[in-house]
Amino acid sequence: MTFTFHHAAISVRDLEASMNFYGQLGFKEVHRYDAPDESVAIVHLALKDAMLELFCFSNAETSSAATTIEKDLPIVGLKHIALQVDSIRAAQESLSNSGLAQDPVIALGRTGIEYFFIQDPDGLWVEIVQDDRALEVDSE
Repeated sequence: MTFTFHHAAISVRDLEASMNFYGQLGFKEVHRYDAPDESVAIVHLALKDAMLELFCFSNAETSSAATTIEKDLPIVGLKHIALQVDSIRAAQESLSNSGLAQDPVIALGRTGIEYFFIQDPDGLWVEIVQDDRALEVDSE
């Protein structure tokens, strides 16, 4: 049996704001479900071979998101999604100019890649990485 990654799911407060944010990062809507009673909308967004599933419930509850990634990482649970770019500096400039990020700081991670973090409209973390390590990944 072979497993392949299908999607990551997040719940959002404002579906249109989140779709706009992720759309600016290159995601495209590929499927949408709206419950007849308007209790939930579900949207699948695709970026090449990756898919993000957005849930927007009419009775959504907001948790207190950590204000920095350093405070968030020790808390058990899904931490962030990461998007790879060819040039971390070009991405930093582009996202700053577009208003999606306010002066993100590029860091060299302990795993050997350069990265910075931005937050989506609900405060969820999105990591932008430049990974030039040429890791071998078993494709079986």
